[in-house]
Amino acid sequence: MESKGSAPVVLARGLVKRYGDVLAVNGIDLEAHAGTCLGVLGPNGAGKTTTIEILEGLQTPDAGTVRVLGLDWKTSARAIREEIGVQLQATEFQEKLSVRELLRLFRCFYRRGRELDEVIAWIGLEEKRDSRVGTLSGGQRQRLALGCALLHAPRILFLDEPSTGLDPQARRRLWEIVESFKAEGGTVLLTTHYMEEAERLADDLAIVDHGRVIARGSPATIVASLGAESVVEFAPAGGDPRVFPEAPLAALPGVRSVRFEKDCVILSVTRTQAAIAGLFELSARLGVGFEDLRTHRPTLEDVFVTLTGKHLRDE
Repeated sequence: MESKGSAPVVLARGLVKRYGDVLAVNGIDLEAHAGTCLGVLGPNGAGKTTTIEILEGLQTPDAGTVRVLGLDWKTSARAIREEIGVQLQATEFQEKLSVRELLRLFRCFYRRGRELDEVIAWIGLEEKRDSRVGTLSGGQRQRLALGCALLHAPRILFLDEPSTGLDPQARRRLWEIVESFKAEGGTVLLTTHYMEEAERLADDLAIVDHGRVIARGSPATIVASLGAESVVEFAPAGGDPRVFPEAPLAALPGVRSVRFEKDCVILSVTRTQAAIAGLFELSARLGVGFEDLRTHRPTLEDVFVTLTGKHLRDE
């Protein structure tokens, strides 16, 4: 496997994809390097899945270029497929086969690979090795799909919502597998609806909306782009957040942005104490109380909602 800092292992420039009158992908640029994980985040309909499918060779772009390990899908599809592992959001398996039989079937598609028992242990399905696939739970099927993606020792791993349906323990086990893969020099491209997963695994992030990349950088860099010391959240008494007008809130000391949600108000602030003091004064002036006042350091979720207007997990 390549070393970190080498040329991009996956490179996309100017990707465009249309479905009739819908412009799903509109000039997206991405790159991922060996030994790193590139996370792609975005609300449903943002174009992230179409972009990943283009990188995986499942779709052909209307414009733009893709290079995987320096190769072009048009001329080197078989060579690329030997080097990539793909876990889709949902995978249909032969349900009458056992776990071991299914992995052996997938293994025969490739010239090299890992030992089956090693993969079964890696994905935590030792007790299910002889069980039929049709008897597995949703989370176990997700782990089996990951095993199928890993068993030929790929250099690049595409993971589309890999931890959907997993319990917290299984999710953390998956994270350990991905981190081990990265440590060996492997490259990961990840889409996820779990912010904690993105922050834990991704070295670089691209936030996609309306077919474009609207933010990119490391998780820490993207969080810092909010330009806030903290986030102040409170619920007005009575439950209607609009009883606090937006203009006076925006004028409070240190407030950078105001966001109204279903039953609360969220302020991004640069001067926490001054903003809270001003909030108390505004509350008294309006004669409107509030409850459940909380503060926290800015998170990736805060940036995502500020940029897209949506919560990732709501998608």
